[in-house]
Amino acid sequence: MDSQELQLLKNKFDIIGNDPAFNRALETAVKFAPTDLPVLITGESGTGKENLAKIIHQYSARRNNKFVPVNCGAIPSGTVDSELFGHVKGAFTGATENRPGFFEEADKGTIFLDEIGELSPATQVKLLRVLQSGEYMKVGSTKVEHTDVRIVCATNVNLDFALQKGTFRQDLYYRINAAQLRLPPLRERKDDIYLLFRKFTSDYSEKYGMCKISLSHDAIDVLTGYRWPGNIRQLMNFTFAVTALESQKITPTSERIVLDAATLQLHMPREEGPVLPAVYSAADAQAGGISVDEKELIYKALRDLKGEIDTIKAALAGGAAIRIPSSTHPAHDPEWQDAEEQIQEEPQPRELSIKKTEEDNIRRALEKYNGNRKLAAEELEMSERTLYRKLPEEYKKKPKKK
Repeated sequence: MDSQELQLLKNKFDIIGNDPAFNRALETAVKFAPTDLPVLITGESGTGKENLAKIIHQYSARRNNKFVPVNCGAIPSGTVDSELFGHVKGAFTGATENRPGFFEEADKGTIFLDEIGELSPATQVKLLRVLQSGEYMKVGSTKVEHTDVRIVCATNVNLDFALQKGTFRQDLYYRINAAQLRLPPLRERKDDIYLLFRKFTSDYSEKYGMCKISLSHDAIDVLTGYRWPGNIRQLMNFTFAVTALESQKITPTSERIVLDAATLQLHMPREEGPVLPAVYSAADAQAGGISVDEKELIYKALRDLKGEIDTIKAALAGGAAIRIPSSTHPAHDPEWQDAEEQIQEEPQPRELSIKKTEEDNIRRALEKYNGNRKLAAEELEMSERTLYRKLPEEYKKKPKKK
């Protein structure tokens, strides 16, 4: 596909961007389109996976038949089989009539299964049968139905990791992955970010009769310097909001407003904590990145370590013995953990035993909460079971019944 054909394709589907990886995905989609190969589109949420599926459908021999998009993650697990394959009257409570499923509606056309990684293992088995033979059964029926449909799937999660966890079937993965396309996230398309901004502000201004928003050079740097975790969808909503807040009605002397970096910075999204990519690919690995799941483990370890440090600081400030949770178990004091490791200070001339120090701390906590063991245990950062085991003798005596 030459540059002119590629630009005609973009104009037809209202696509903005010149990123090489993005262009390569578009060209590959057109090459796969005439075949009936199942296609798997990977990419983060908001990168335009459904648009790519529409291109595959429009450039295929099925273009004159239906394109049926299905968001698998939005269908409740209890009704997903009914939605995909249909049901017969009386199949379940509320099934008052026969109803076709998405596969029946998409017959001779294309069905787009977005977020396919959200399907349950049981539904995955039924989907595998459709891919293998075109056969399925409606919920509540024993009659085998047939469908002739092209399947395009998409995911924003790492299916390789799902395979390792056993939440996604290996045989289904190889079936849907006959051809794979990857849509790059917006942070990898920095030169396209301002192009998209201009497109979105132009769309908004034309719809509402407002001045278009342009950005100064330093403001463009602010815009492209942000990572846009929500990708194109987030950028579009952001642009609409900025245009609504900073623009004004078009006048004979004003059709455009230029924002500087300081003004744009006031509207930039604020994030709390780390925001991780939704997809990890071989390209990320070659660039020296690590997977989403590895990052999650690292952040969890750092949070646990911070909790341990805070515990040590608090204990030192109160003069109490320091409990160090086992490195192979959660940071809280589990009930099944019989022993606790302690760091003891060097004996002082008038040293107190660790046991007596602990008992004094327990007495103070119990007195503070009027004998409430649960609250005392929380104060001391130990389980109720551990607290009971270390109670001073006077607290272990059961009160006499009146």
